[in-house]
Amino acid sequence: MLVVVEEYNPIWAHQFDVIKGELEDILQGVRYLTIEHVGSTSVPRLAAKPVIDLAVISERDEVDAAIRALASTGGYMYMGERGIPDRHAFSKPGAIPARHLYVSVEGCQSIRNQLALRDICRNDPFIRAAYGETKRKLARRDWKSGDEYCEAKNDIIAWILEKAGMSSEDRDQIRKLNTRV
Repeated sequence: MLVVVEEYNPIWAHQFDVIKGELEDILQGVRYLTIEHVGSTSVPRLAAKPVIDLAVISERDEVDAAIRALASTGGYMYMGERGIPDRHAFSKPGAIPARHLYVSVEGCQSIRNQLALRDICRNDPFIRAAYGETKRKLARRDWKSGDEYCEAKNDIIAWILEKAGMSSEDRDQIRKLNTRV
């Protein structure tokens, strides 16, 4: 499997804004805290797969309402937690731009990981450059699956999250979640 990693494209921020507006319409009547642009496309000057990652952050008691709205009104396919507690994944085949959408429970491990990684890469050029170079190198390999590529990023992600101040226990938990058996 070929993994495509491109140099940063400023259009990704605009694409996020458009999708966020669509999600706000879909989620009318659902209480959620925020819709965040996460993943590498959310970091200016960082190489990334050209896929917009979004997280709808919700309180636990509103997750089911968000899932129903996204599936029934938004045309998103609910994929479950996919092994990541409190992070509910959605796909929308054929959507342009390509996207990964998650509904995450406020404060869960997954959203803390995504926001910490995003924020430190936005603010630290050295860390951003190291992560981008690692992703470019890994993209040159032939992978059996996208999960295998993600697992190969475990070491750099653990290093970045350590720099962001995340505890070793939290980093170990993330490594386990990112390792497919």
